[in-house]
Amino acid sequence: MVRSYPSVLSDAVRRLDDRAGVWAQSHGGWAVTLHEFVCFGAKQAAACLFGGCMVLLLGLTWAFYPHGAALARYDFLTLSALAIQCLLLTTRLETWEEAGVIFLFHIVGTVMEVFKTAMGSWIYPEPSLLHIGGVPLFTGFMYGSIGSYIARAWRLFDFRFTHHPSLAATVWLAVAIYVNFFTHHFLPDLRVLLFAAAALLFGRTWVYFRIRHVHRRMPLLLGFVLVATFIWIAENVGTFTAAWRYPAQHHGWSMVPLSKLGAWFLLMIISYVMVSAVAMRRGRGIS
Repeated sequence: MVRSYPSVLSDAVRRLDDRAGVWAQSHGGWAVTLHEFVCFGAKQAAACLFGGCMVLLLGLTWAFYPHGAALARYDFLTLSALAIQCLLLTTRLETWEEAGVIFLFHIVGTVMEVFKTAMGSWIYPEPSLLHIGGVPLFTGFMYGSIGSYIARAWRLFDFRFTHHPSLAATVWLAVAIYVNFFTHHFLPDLRVLLFAAAALLFGRTWVYFRIRHVHRRMPLLLGFVLVATFIWIAENVGTFTAAWRYPAQHHGWSMVPLSKLGAWFLLMIISYVMVSAVAMRRGRGIS
């Protein structure tokens, strides 16, 4: 029987890892640490596969996409995102469960985008045919890549947790965060209270992640902050390449304010809750 591409690739990576492990053991502690660090980076890169492809497309189309092309740049990005999604599923580098998370967060993100652009929070300056309101459809994939990253990291790092809050509590927090993204335009912004609620719920939670053979651990809240920081960096790439622009960037690019980290932190929690709901249903490592 012919083995699938991911199976062959996994076997090759495993053999390479085993050889590197033997080398590291023979050179002492610093080599073991270096080997584990490289393995950690490789797994992170694999978890970021979908999001990394999207950010790369933003840069490449900004630099090389022909002006006046029959197919608008935004529409090309949408079709490219669909093609990447199909390729990942066909090669089984992504599971249908992970694709489901992307689709769900695509809907959640697009609904918020339609509202936010109508309120003038940001704009999409280029034309497109594949859009809802003023929102090109590729943006939903940008949101979905966050859910994709969490789902893939959960699988690749074999997440385990201690002192994790109940699903019901996290769902209520996610709903409150999502509602506040809309209502703060008309009512007092409850962001500070939401930060406090997140700290209260997840303050004692540790995530255990396996790089090679043993699990390491870190506070889950710290993990949220680190991922939000990388999303903020990706957002700077997105605005620099004019994929979207904030009001302050209408007359020229400037760095996205650090205050946006808070918004991405809260959005991270929404995405995390979606993924964890599936994981809890399957009994994956939450105690």
